[in-house]
Amino acid sequence: MIREIFGVNKPVIAMAHLPAIPGTPRYDSTKDVQGILKHVSNDINLLIDGGVDGILFCNEDDRPYTFQAGFESVAVMTRVVCELRPDSIPFGVDFLWDAKAAIAIAKATGAAFIREVITGVYESDMGLWEPDAAELYRYRHQIDGDNIRIFANITPEFASPLGKRTVFERARSAVVSTLPDAILISGPMAGSEPDIAVLEQAKAAVGDEVPLFLNTGASLENIQQFLSIADGVIVGSSLKVAGYTWNPVDPKRVKRFMERVMEIRKPSA
Repeated sequence: MIREIFGVNKPVIAMAHLPAIPGTPRYDSTKDVQGILKHVSNDINLLIDGGVDGILFCNEDDRPYTFQAGFESVAVMTRVVCELRPDSIPFGVDFLWDAKAAIAIAKATGAAFIREVITGVYESDMGLWEPDAAELYRYRHQIDGDNIRIFANITPEFASPLGKRTVFERARSAVVSTLPDAILISGPMAGSEPDIAVLEQAKAAVGDEVPLFLNTGASLENIQQFLSIADGVIVGSSLKVAGYTWNPVDPKRVKRFMERVMEIRKPSA
C-alpha cells in the first residue's frame, strides 16, 4: 500500500495546517479565506520543494475542536484542498475531529487517504469521545469512496483511552475489527513524541499486515530511531519555524529532515 500510494519506502507525509476557518473562534476576518489560501499555499510549495512524499491537509487551528463539522468548515476546507491539491505527490485530509467530514472532503477533492480516530472511547479535552467505525465505513461506501484509505490513530492527542487494554491489544483489535489501511501512534499532544516502547508494541501487534506510522513528535534528532520501527511518518511541528506548530514552514528544516530520511532509506530503497 505504501509503495502504491507514495512510491517510496518510509514515506514522509507533511502537514499543511490551515489557519482557523470561518465560524471558529480564532478565525481572522481581516484575512478572509484568501488569507488561508495564501498561507497554506506558501507552506505546501516549501514542503514540496523540500522533497516530502505526501501532504496532509488539516484544520489544525480550529481550536477548540469539535466532533461535528459545520457546513462552513467543510465548504471552506474543500475549497482550500481543491485549489491547492498538489499534482506531483499524493495528499490526504484530516478534519479535527469529524471523520465523516474528512471522508466527504476527500471524496470531493480526490484525496488518497484520511487520518482520523475511528476506534475506542476516550476522555478528552473535547469531552467524551466515541468514534463509530461502522458508521464511517458505511458512509464511505454510500458515497462511492471505498478507494479512500483510512489511516487510523489509536493513541489520539489530547485524550486518554477508557478501559485497560494495552496498545498492543488495541492495535491488534483495530486491524482485525475495523480493517484500517494504516495504524498511527501519537504522543500526548501535537508535536510530542510517543514513548518508543509504545511504537514497538503497536508494531508487534500489526506486523506486516498494515503499515505503522509515527503520527506526532518526529524530529531531525529522533527520526532514525523511530523509522527503525515505523513504516512511515506524519510530521508537522518540527518542519515549522522554531519547531512551533503554529508558525510557517521553515524550508531549511524541511531540507535537513528529508536529507536525514533519505539516508535512512538507503538500505531498504
